[in-house]
Amino acid sequence: MVTAQSRDAARPGGVTGEPAPGGVTPTGRVGTTPSGELGVGDAPTGRVGATPSGEFEPGDVGRTGRVGALGGVVVVTDRRQAALPLVDVVAGVVTGGARVVLLREKDLPRAQRLRLAVALRALLRPVAGLLIVAGQDTLDGEALHLRAGAVAPLGRPRLLGRSCHDEAAVGRLSTEDYVTLSPVHPSRSKPGYGPPLEIAGLRRLAARTGRPVLALGGIETSEQVAACREAGVAGVAVMGALMRAADPAAAYARMCAAWDGVCDGSSRDGGRVLA
Repeated sequence: MVTAQSRDAARPGGVTGEPAPGGVTPTGRVGTTPSGELGVGDAPTGRVGATPSGEFEPGDVGRTGRVGALGGVVVVTDRRQAALPLVDVVAGVVTGGARVVLLREKDLPRAQRLRLAVALRALLRPVAGLLIVAGQDTLDGEALHLRAGAVAPLGRPRLLGRSCHDEAAVGRLSTEDYVTLSPVHPSRSKPGYGPPLEIAGLRRLAARTGRPVLALGGIETSEQVAACREAGVAGVAVMGALMRAADPAAAYARMCAAWDGVCDGSSRDGGRVLA
């Protein structure tokens, strides 16, 4: 349920940054129980959960499960494209099954972006989901996504990802837990950005990374989602098609069905469900 507080987080001066009842702790930790301990989640959907040892190892989402769980359909935010208030869009995709959201909105002042992060974590916490923050600041969280040329901040976050666009960037990878490869196709979000990798380039670069890959850029249809999976990536990161959807829950569920192989992606409304 989207509260007035969470909805206002997407607007200037909306919330104070205090967690809503049932939301996140002031540290922004994901999936915490009332006692402050990390809960146990399921890996296949990207849900977070403690490892048996409770220790963080390379390739883990902190103490919250294997980075291999970071797959399927990952949601990337863009309030400028959103057909609804951004918090409502995220609430919808979470209802549709989303468990990992990448927060962009890097143009916002930190205080406003922090309020937004708190609101999104409050939506993800009941489903043991994960919020990744793009940029140099985790916004009191544990997962960060860096642009291709960015220097990793001091004090490594528990989950660190990086954008890569070509073979040279892949060759510079070091301690990153996962990468995005983009743009796979021409993107409405970044017109003229490229050249696009296309599926052949995605497959070639993904095989060289040595870590989970999310395909990003111009992924708008169920057919494209299925093609990316066939290229051997761990998941797809989708922005525009979900942000612009009138029904984000249904749009996410269709893409998830295509990823899971229960939809052939052939029809314009999201793919024919296979018997």
